Amino acid sequence: MARRLVAACGAVVLGVGALVGGPASADPVGGPVRPVGVGPCASDPVPTHESLVPKKVEVPVPYPAVTVVPPRSEEPTPVRTRMELPPDPCTNPCPDLTDLPAPPPSLAQQLGIPEILLNPKPFYFALPGPAPDPGNVAPPPPPVQPPIEAAAQAPIRPAPRIGAVREVAKVTGANSVNRTDKRWQVQGTDLGIMWESAPGEIAVAFGDTIGREFHPPGGMGTDWRSNVLGFSTDRDLGHGMVLDRMVTDGRCHAAEVLSSRKLDNVEITTIPTSGFAIGERQYLSYMSIRTWTSLPGTFYTNYGGIAYSDDHGQTWTKDPYARWDNIFGLANFQVSAMVPQGDYVYLFGTPNTRLGQVGLARVPKDQLLNTTAYQYWREGNWTPVGGFAAASSIVDGTVGELSVRFDAARKIWQMSYLDTVRTAIVVREAQTPQGLWSDPTPTVRVADYPELYGGFIHPWSTGSDLYFTISTWSDYNVYLMHAAVL
Repeated sequence: MARRLVAACGAVVLGVGALVGGPASADPVGGPVRPVGVGPCASDPVPTHESLVPKKVEVPVPYPAVTVVPPRSEEPTPVRTRMELPPDPCTNPCPDLTDLPAPPPSLAQQLGIPEILLNPKPFYFALPGPAPDPGNVAPPPPPVQPPIEAAAQAPIRPAPRIGAVREVAKVTGANSVNRTDKRWQVQGTDLGIMWESAPGEIAVAFGDTIGREFHPPGGMGTDWRSNVLGFSTDRDLGHGMVLDRMVTDGRCHAAEVLSSRKLDNVEITTIPTSGFAIGERQYLSYMSIRTWTSLPGTFYTNYGGIAYSDDHGQTWTKDPYARWDNIFGLANFQVSAMVPQGDYVYLFGTPNTRLGQVGLARVPKDQLLNTTAYQYWREGNWTPVGGFAAASSIVDGTVGELSVRFDAARKIWQMSYLDTVRTAIVVREAQTPQGLWSDPTPTVRVADYPELYGGFIHPWSTGSDLYFTISTWSDYNVYLMHAAVL
């Protein structure tokens, strides 16, 4: 069973302590620690953070394997089901699937020491296969020649002032506000990327997901899906974010919405990086991961791409031409955040891993899937000259899990990301997408949440209340956070 390596998506930096008791809120300005929400049932225990000393440790043992990569063929029609949840959230809709007996404790568990599991994994050396049959694939969009237009940077804004920060609730996994382990066989997952999919509705995309035999750190276990998707209409974010439904392909089973080959060193997984809606069509930016590297939190991509859905997220099409190939492992726009605003969609992107600077592009909304229509911001101009490889940096530093939104009420751009040098999730603001961007202000620190990553902004945040999701490698689940903006 192919699955993520232990080092796959943990933060590059570690904290100085482990959260082993009840969940706590980390206030970067020294405010009080506050209790957090619990599950929907009175009998649910308060969720606790996992220790940095895991109960089980999977040690991947890679071995070389040669394979002929088959051509990409047309994917079969996905199986989708409509699932009605019981009115009582405390009722387990599928106990025959989710209330399975626990295996007897191992000797290591009886002795109270971590259990070491060796996991042989093939590392493929791929030989090219036969050329793909073009079949009924549509031709690429006709090339266009966008003009060069001036785009000066605006004066720099003051750094955002952040007050008390608290952990609101556990969103996924056991004992979460959503009981995703019981309702959709989502025991472990990460990210929690949000966008307004319809008026009054938020879509939430998660990364690699485990449904059985889950044991952190990381996405370890079986029933692996590269990504899953849920929806929420919950506006009472002060108590957590309740999911109304997920895209499912069976009883109590969240579906993988973007497929992957699951061949290490070919394409091990596909991970969403941002989402947005234009009219009735939903879009996901995503990255095709070739392999995880030995340095924690780093990876090589094949490309960054765009997928779209015309049935409200039930099924998705990866556009074959809306891609930014990862040339020599150095290309930008591999990990992207896309934001529609006005007549354009703005593309913020970094190279693969969490160690790159932020580049910027824009494209007219009606040309979104035509990569020749993109203008890249370069030294004060929107220009196609030089393409994405020549885009100037708008934010320097080591940027991971980029999240960007336009705050329409304040007419301010807001950016959140994991800063691996500052060992914190930080937030910045700007008058225009090209900046100048303010200095970063920490919201959550690795010292309080070891192995931290994420920082995806909830679209219904306001100028005074910033809601965002985080994950930790030791927990490998998603938590909703709240920061008071002063």
